[in-house]
Amino acid sequence: MIQVCLNGARGTGDGAAVPVSPGAMAESAARAVAAGAAEVHVHPKSPCGDDTLSPRVVAAVLGAIREAVDVPVGVTTGAWAEPDPRRRVERVRSWTSLPDHASVNWHEPGAEEVAAALLERGVGVEAGVWSGTDGARRFLASPLAPRVSRVLAEVTDRDPVTAPVTARALLAELAGAPGVPVLLHGEDGGAWPVLRLAVGLGLDTRVGLEDALVLPDGRPAGSNAELVAAAVEVVREASRA
Repeated sequence: MIQVCLNGARGTGDGAAVPVSPGAMAESAARAVAAGAAEVHVHPKSPCGDDTLSPRVVAAVLGAIREAVDVPVGVTTGAWAEPDPRRRVERVRSWTSLPDHASVNWHEPGAEEVAAALLERGVGVEAGVWSGTDGARRFLASPLAPRVSRVLAEVTDRDPVTAPVTARALLAELAGAPGVPVLLHGEDGGAWPVLRLAVGLGLDTRVGLEDALVLPDGRPAGSNAELVAAAVEVVREASRA
């Protein structure tokens, strides 16, 4: 399964291809799904371009994307979108339109409370476990671990040479996860090496302008659809090997 991550914390300063409005996100999602993405992960944006958990904005983004595609759609609950853990929980409880799933970074303060609020509302939880943090330890010790939809294993090592090594170490840390599926991905320089590793290991993965601004050959990506199409080709090459 390839998930497309449409924008992340990036904005127009990272390139015109990064979608920041609901309409642009919907159009980008539609093209990415047509290219082979099976799910969408998106960061709703305020009018100023900042990530937000505002119920009004989340509803607008989900509504626009769901009019364009018929696949699961997930959003972020990253602490940068709402630093106060209690306020983050309040935001989740105030959503008038619910995503299919939402990512919760387990190393962030308030992660358990945010995850519990999502589960109470019937929203699937992607447990974001970042390399270089104590997220894996916290997740494995959490009573909510068996209830999450998947682990989002995020390799923050951006070196293309060492990122796969870091990825394997992170997967080893997560070896005790209670039968929870893993989606493995990297970012920037590590994005494509980690994606190839994920494909080789038979794991779900993701690609998009949140994680990478360039194609495997180093050329700038013109869209999320181009990135997804390149990832699909990596899968095809692996199947032929």
